[in-house]
Amino acid sequence: MPHSGQLGDVSPQRMAFAQPLPLRSGAELRDYEMVYETYGQLNATRSNAVLVCHALNASHHVAGTHTGQANSEGWWDNLIGPGKPLDTDKFFVIGINNLGSCFGSTGPMHRNPATGQIYGADFPVVTVQDWVDAQARVLDQLGITQLAAVLGGSLGGMQALDWALRYPERMRHCIAIATAPCLSAQNIAFNEVARRAIITDPDFHGGHFYAHGVVPKRGLRVARMIGHITYLSDDAMEQKFGRELRSAELGYSTQDIEFQIESYLRYQGDKFSDYFDANTYLLITRALDYFDPAREHGGNLSRAFASARCKFLLASFTTDWRFSPARSREIVKALLDNKLDVSYAEIDAPHGHDAFLLEDPRYHGVLRAYFSRIAGEFAGAAA
Repeated sequence: MPHSGQLGDVSPQRMAFAQPLPLRSGAELRDYEMVYETYGQLNATRSNAVLVCHALNASHHVAGTHTGQANSEGWWDNLIGPGKPLDTDKFFVIGINNLGSCFGSTGPMHRNPATGQIYGADFPVVTVQDWVDAQARVLDQLGITQLAAVLGGSLGGMQALDWALRYPERMRHCIAIATAPCLSAQNIAFNEVARRAIITDPDFHGGHFYAHGVVPKRGLRVARMIGHITYLSDDAMEQKFGRELRSAELGYSTQDIEFQIESYLRYQGDKFSDYFDANTYLLITRALDYFDPAREHGGNLSRAFASARCKFLLASFTTDWRFSPARSREIVKALLDNKLDVSYAEIDAPHGHDAFLLEDPRYHGVLRAYFSRIAGEFAGAAA
């Protein structure tokens, strides 16, 4: 039996769709599969479901462990489980793997049913809106017409916000953590440098590297190193590594590793290149670039949120310079302009953007209190 607070082993499930999914680009996706996991039990009134949306390099495996796999703990396991802030003794939690991913749902590594060949670079460009539409289809099949909440951090937070815009009647709460209403020019620039590192790798072969039996690992390593720098704060890197040398003395080399921070970044890059798909990285970073709900409203974010009906919780972290508190406050203002119910927490944490994945007691306290409030709503309705 799993000990208190732990879900134990969970199993992914698959759902196939024959009906084409229209995409924002004008293309459509046919005969695709979605992979998902669930935790907890759906109550009799189907009112306790929470959808968790994942960020760039995460997946449907939100919590619990996978049978027989070492270090297989879900990426938000510190938040989700029995007695945790998102309590699976009270809520039915759903994690869905996005289309275009390399973790099970149909993506560039799968075969195109129209050609019988691996999609590779031919997999259609997907957007946050496309992911939300695909998630809604999964919930339709699960018989869930309204969610208690949609929760996400970073790119997952963008999906949570888009749920509030595209399906306002299908959710009661939107919880968006460490996110933004759109990427800044600087963020788009970081993504472009990472993509160019992959695309210019000689093993990329225009995105059809599968046919050549190679993987553009050099590009993936550099892309991950660039991304990882932006997820950490200067204070966190200084505290963890400072200017500590890898060896006792300087090696006076322009190519070898001299500093511990260099060793750490290379380790992160090597690990990432062993499990992540290059085409998936290009697709997901582009989806980040494209998200901009205000664009269709003349750049006016307040008008973009005029269709929202749910209650909102937003949280940001003081040292997150990639998705800074100022970006969350833009969203808060737009929600208040529409006289919506919004709570906002700005948490003093030293960890940078990665703080949303960590077990900070103040952060978890905010989420625990908010989810307790939501649980009280459906418990009261049942009584």
